[in-house]
Amino acid sequence: MSDGDGERKPKQELAKERTDWAEDRTILANERTYAGWFRTGFASAAIGLGFNALFVQMQPWWAPRAIASIFLLLAVFIFVSAERRACKVLGRLSTHEIKAFGTSRLRIMTASASIGAIALLAAMWLLPIEPSG
Repeated sequence: MSDGDGERKPKQELAKERTDWAEDRTILANERTYAGWFRTGFASAAIGLGFNALFVQMQPWWAPRAIASIFLLLAVFIFVSAERRACKVLGRLSTHEIKAFGTSRLRIMTASASIGAIALLAAMWLLPIEPSG
């Protein structure tokens, strides 16, 4: 391979470039994986809220809330697990050509989503929900 002025790069330099690019691709794949798990967490929260909303007239009154609570707590677990795993990967790798998302941003997103899910959980149990009809 040449660098533009007709000179060939040494094999060690080419190997280092390929390794650097592979590391960058791994970081980007890690971010996509984190986003996928984050979507799964939001889906779990949505299932919980949907279940509670659809079965509000179910007896005993606490049953739909208990089932919804399981899904909301699962969402928090998924958010935290995804963040921990993504931060471990980012801690082992370094970027070369790309700008990584950063562990602090991952932690802020995880904390925000977890606080939101816990707030929904608290609201579901503390606010009076009266069946329509």
